[in-house]
Amino acid sequence: MNQVVTAFAPASVANVAIGFDILGFAVDALGDHVQLRRLPQPEVRVKAIRGVVEDLPLEAEKNTAGRALLALIESRDLPFGFEMEIDKGIPLASGLGGSAASAVAAVVAANAMLPEPMTRIELLKAAMEGEAVASGSRHADNISPSLFGGLVLTVGIDHPRVKQIPVPAQIHAVIVHPHLQVPTKQARAILSHTVHLSDFVWQTANLAGFISGCYTDDLDLIKASLEDVIIEKQRQVLIPGFAEVRAAALASGALGCSISGAGPTMFALCLESDAAAVRDAMVDAFRSQGTETDRWAVSLRSSGARVVSST
Repeated sequence: MNQVVTAFAPASVANVAIGFDILGFAVDALGDHVQLRRLPQPEVRVKAIRGVVEDLPLEAEKNTAGRALLALIESRDLPFGFEMEIDKGIPLASGLGGSAASAVAAVVAANAMLPEPMTRIELLKAAMEGEAVASGSRHADNISPSLFGGLVLTVGIDHPRVKQIPVPAQIHAVIVHPHLQVPTKQARAILSHTVHLSDFVWQTANLAGFISGCYTDDLDLIKASLEDVIIEKQRQVLIPGFAEVRAAALASGALGCSISGAGPTMFALCLESDAAAVRDAMVDAFRSQGTETDRWAVSLRSSGARVVSST
């Protein structure tokens, strides 16, 4: 069996405007690497955390990747454990699924060290336990796309079902990360626990229309449906310049523009031919608010987590 394994897990955009906690897509342009070394006893040690984020808990129970590995050890009753090093490529509290990526990379690396590999759904469940450390609840809208790749719909928590949604080839995503932080727990705490019936119907129709448009290559339906009427209007107050950035993206040809996960990162879906114009417009709009950014333009047809080395 492998004694040392390194895995990569990509960042992700959760919710995709209309699929709160159930929809997300992978962003292969950045992600986290986790290296595991086999230990003779069933425990998890976090040896080091490097990269764009370093001040994360070294106690396994308080670390998203560490907690995911503990869940994996428990579920398989493993007689051995793991020493872990994490290289963070995803900024903290960015809305790009950094906590999910670490957990996913950890379980994917661990899986390559098992005598009998786990299924991806089993890995998903273990990683979700890690995600709960960061957000306060188990949800898979970042975990699933980081693990599976592409645009992913996840139905259920205790018994999750994952479906990869086909995306028209000409659609790309523009991701713009302002140099701000919005902790996931804070972004969830401001949400109302009640929804007006009319908003529920509207949001449900938009989710159904978006997925239908993806399956049928109907760009007009995708554009008409890519509008969040529930979560966005509550969270946009956490992102200075949100309205200006969204308006700039739409004016430059975006099919839709909203918040990536809990924010403050924003995303836009657009034709590949419009990606540069949309990206520049969003960056300029943030800059007009005095906020600098990082930005990427990516295909939604991306791969998920994978082992990059093993010995």
